[in-house]
Amino acid sequence: MTQPPIVASYCTTFLKPEMLHIYRQVTGLQRYRTFIMGKQRLCEDRYPFDDIELLPKRRHNLLRHGWLKYVKHAPPFHYRGHMEPFLGILNRRSPALMHIYFGHTGAHLLPFIELWERPCIVSFHGADVMAREDRPRYFEELNRLFAAVPLILARSHSLAKRLKSLGCPSDKLRINRTGIPLDDFPFTHRQAPDDGAWRIVQSCRFIPKKGIRTALQAFAIFHRTFPNATYTLAGDGPMRDELRQLAAELGIAQAVHFAGFLDQRQLNALYAASHLFLHPSETTANHDQEGVPNAMLEAMATGLPVVATLHGGIPEAVQHDASGLLVAERDHEALAAALLGITRDPEALFTMGEHASRSIHAEFEQQCAVARLESFYDEAVATHTPVA
Repeated sequence: MTQPPIVASYCTTFLKPEMLHIYRQVTGLQRYRTFIMGKQRLCEDRYPFDDIELLPKRRHNLLRHGWLKYVKHAPPFHYRGHMEPFLGILNRRSPALMHIYFGHTGAHLLPFIELWERPCIVSFHGADVMAREDRPRYFEELNRLFAAVPLILARSHSLAKRLKSLGCPSDKLRINRTGIPLDDFPFTHRQAPDDGAWRIVQSCRFIPKKGIRTALQAFAIFHRTFPNATYTLAGDGPMRDELRQLAAELGIAQAVHFAGFLDQRQLNALYAASHLFLHPSETTANHDQEGVPNAMLEAMATGLPVVATLHGGIPEAVQHDASGLLVAERDHEALAAALLGITRDPEALFTMGEHASRSIHAEFEQQCAVARLESFYDEAVATHTPVA
């Protein structure tokens, strides 16, 4: 019996809490088998996976480390001693190709990619197309990366456009949607609350591009009309204390609930109890942007209408005035007006939610997304030519 081909899935940290979309990809493969390569294992209970190869922690020969770094100006992958154990794992496991998660990781692995005789593909997710203060030559490295690999995967057309502007050839770009296991997110019929106790939810990491400051300002306006309304933030991140302080300054602290990271069962219960999903993403000064937010897709699958922004890949999933409402980035007044507008037309709550669910079933079903990803693996193996 023919064994399925093997793909090595490289993710430096497997996995941070917000990386559920990666877990779904690696565990959803059908025609390929995979093992994980990385440096660190996190959230083992949340993301169980047996076949993981962690790179051994190296004891540095300080003289050799200094000579490679400061005299030879070798890249970190060399002077940190990663090449030998990296190749050792791959020679032992003999995968047909490697899938590297995140562009900045691909840039770090360039010495290996340019040496290895088998193909690598790299998927970009949003933060990896922004300028990096710690790596002033990052965009130059990306152009080397684009030349060294047969395919580059982007989570949205918006992200693909950004990659083109950075020098990625169009013929190497493929759209790689991260699919949703729709059976896990059943449709919920929602009705407008009689007492004005609208329940608004946002699920994300607390970082600038998620637009949570703008969301709080919009909710403060909404709360004046509906003092029984609540806004629940599921997630965590470096902005948590800042956001708590802003909620207090806006006088809405009692109506804003910080729920922390929730497991799927808890998140489903939160979606089922909510009326609207809020996600006003915004591009940061250093070009950090969204692909297509997975939490938004999950919420839409359950029939939650979305109020969001014309940002990144969001308009590729949310049809304005059909499955949700989209406004300009950083415009908290327009965001509040959109929230209030839905409350004035309670029938829209169900109509938009139904349309949202149908659109996710049509465009973001997990098995279809995995099949498309595996077709990219086939293409990379068939077309790869090692860099001379």
